[in-house]
Amino acid sequence: MLLRQRKPANAVREKIDEAIAEKLDMETLCSSGKSFHIADFGCSTGPNTFIAMQNILESVERKYKSQCPTSQIPEFQAFFNDQASNDFNTLFTTLPLDRQYLVARVPGSFHGRLFPDSSLHFAYSSTALHWLSKVPEELLDKNSASFNKGRIYYSNTLDKVVDAYSSQFAKDMEIFLDARAKELVAGGMLVMTMPGQPNGIPCCQTGMGMMIDYLESCFLDMVNEVSTPPK
Repeated sequence: MLLRQRKPANAVREKIDEAIAEKLDMETLCSSGKSFHIADFGCSTGPNTFIAMQNILESVERKYKSQCPTSQIPEFQAFFNDQASNDFNTLFTTLPLDRQYLVARVPGSFHGRLFPDSSLHFAYSSTALHWLSKVPEELLDKNSASFNKGRIYYSNTLDKVVDAYSSQFAKDMEIFLDARAKELVAGGMLVMTMPGQPNGIPCCQTGMGMMIDYLESCFLDMVNEVSTPPK
């Protein structure tokens, strides 16, 4: 899983560099205070979040030096966010010793507000936003045409099930983006990366789909083993 997450983090580094160089409004940010706040939404337990944080910090420093040469480089504050059940102890005991930023944890769902208005300069989320805030209710309703009995995903299933997942994802993304829009300062930046599925390619033929189909099969075997009375 760490390698799966590290690939997009490394692949997107050049894109982040370009975006910061071209679009981060440093003139506004230079005058906004002496600290620069970065948040990783869905940080997990590391170490990929540390790689991303260092990449972002270095890009921002280069932009500061080029656009605000007479201004002092600000202090960097990194906020690591994930669910309250996340293993933050592991995360913080493996922090890089040579890091150039202060740290804080922010437990809670990113499907909602986590920071005060206009308090973040850079918001980042990698390979996390595909997780939904909840299972679509119609998938759990035995009387619904979308009832997804014995399944944990939408691979090889009814269109109504796919539509239910898609609708929930759209609602979650709207909540996420609305919250980040309020939390980011004017001129700040939001970067998101997440798994995607090419148009026309069934989910069951994608790497993610095949992996979850296999996981679902394992879960069903475990349930059947527990449910079957001993002979």
